[in-house]
Amino acid sequence: MNYIVNLAWDPETSVWIATSGDIPGLVLESGSFDALLERVRFAVPELLELNDPDATPLTLTFQSERKERIMAHG
Repeated sequence: MNYIVNLAWDPETSVWIATSGDIPGLVLESGSFDALLERVRFAVPELLELNDPDATPLTLTFQSERKERIMAHG
């Protein structure tokens, strides 16, 4: 089964946030993108076990987005 995990940068709090419409209860944050990936890899199997004890092997697809406002010099 393939699960999509969305990773978004929150510029106000300076953290990456992981959520998923496919994985109930997944909401994690970290100041580091790589650290967040590791946290997600650790948490997802546990969350899926709680929600569906008969879950089959899984694949995670990470989708990330980061927007920044840049002021032009003029």
